Amino acid sequence: MAKTRPGISGTKPKQGKKDLDSYTIRGTNKVVRVGDCVLMRPSDTGKPPYVARVEKIEADSRNNVKVRVRWYYRPEESLGGRRQFHGAKELFLSDHYDVQSAHTIEGKCIVHSFKNYTKLEDVGAEDYYCRFEYKAATGAFTPDRVAVYCKCEMPYNPDDLMVQCEGCKDWYHPACVDMTIEEAKMLDHFVCSECSEDDLKRSQNGFHPSPVSDVKVDAKRRKR
Repeated sequence: MAKTRPGISGTKPKQGKKDLDSYTIRGTNKVVRVGDCVLMRPSDTGKPPYVARVEKIEADSRNNVKVRVRWYYRPEESLGGRRQFHGAKELFLSDHYDVQSAHTIEGKCIVHSFKNYTKLEDVGAEDYYCRFEYKAATGAFTPDRVAVYCKCEMPYNPDDLMVQCEGCKDWYHPACVDMTIEEAKMLDHFVCSECSEDDLKRSQNGFHPSPVSDVKVDAKRRKR
């Protein structure tokens, strides 16, 4: 992906500029403030809007408003590309900053923490999540290690249904344990092939619809 986004970028400071507390998106009553996440118009109309976090809002002597933004990258825009565990609404907070015309802002959005996103009952069109920071020049991620699940040892993708073993408490993709998604949805409980019914009887926790997002990282497992 190019290092610059559409709009005015890299302009030098000029006399007469003043910081603004907010900006009202053209043609709407939506107010943008520093710290808000916004959708910005791409140069290619066939692409989805860019997502950015507003770091500063300023106007010049002619009242032209510009915003300093920190870009979020989509997985397919990163050096490694989109992978199986990346969710459809996943973004990476990059170290790539730009100055853009405020007129390129199309709307507002919310970039949730991964944990908060997994707790949403309804995911709207303007809901996204971020669990990694990303260095645009090197392709490096922070954190560089996350919890993995299932026999396939993959990080959790909130778009995919998983079932929890009531014995070992690990989570499994239905296909990895020879089940269809429909069969998994009908389960009252699940015990993996490595656990026994005795483990199930000793378990005090019930079936949950998705992995919790604050599990401890298993450093012995393969790095993702």
